[in-house]
Parts: sequence; structure tokens; C-alpha cells
Amino acid sequence: QVQLVESGGRLVQPGESLTLSCTASGNIFVINTMRWYRQFPGKEREMVSLVGNGGRTNYEDDTLGERFTISRTADTVYLQMKNFKLEDTALYICNLRNWGGAYEKDYWGQGTQVTVSS
Repeated sequence: QVQLVESGGRLVQPGESLTLSCTASGNIFVINTMRWYRQFPGKEREMVSLVGNGGRTNYEDDTLGERFTISRTADTVYLQMKNFKLEDTALYICNLRNWGGAYEKDYWGQGTQVTVSS
């Protein structure tokens, strides 16, 4: 079992910056990816960015990649967010995916709320 705990979410103003953190503990496979998702009220969870065990990164939206940066250690993933927009308000959720051949298992954090307001 893997436990994920996010931290860092808070109320921010447009244009401000913030870094979210998510620390994993438990049975983390050697081959794994960590992802940040976000969920807007009434909508499905959507991926923001991922980072592989070897440091490979990907951003679901290139526009987000201009403002958000994902990075990680072995057990902690960060999301550096700059120039907040009102539309960034969401529950930000951490994910870890263990890979083992045909085996694949996702673990999810409870999320940390980011609210952008002037």
C-alpha cells in the first residue's frame, strides 16, 4: 500500500506563485510515475503533469507547462505554480502509479485545495 499526502494548497491572488508538495510512503516500486491532477467543481479529474522515476516530465497542456513545473525526489513530487489565474482554482490531487510488467496500480492522495481570488 502507498499513502500520499499533499500539502501547500491555500488561498492565493492572481499573479502569485505557490509550490505544492506530495510525499509518498509505503511500497513504492522502483518503476513508478507521479502525477498531479486537478479537479474543478462538478468536473472530472484531469491530469496536469507527470514525472517519471528517471525524471522524465510531461505536461498535459503546453500552456500549463509555461507556468507550472513538476519535479521530484524518490518519494516527493512538487508542483511549482506561477502567475496564478482565477481558472486555476481547483482541488489538486497527487497520484503515484506503480509499474511492474503487466501490473499497474494507482494510488491517490486526498487533495489540497488551491483557491485563486482577488
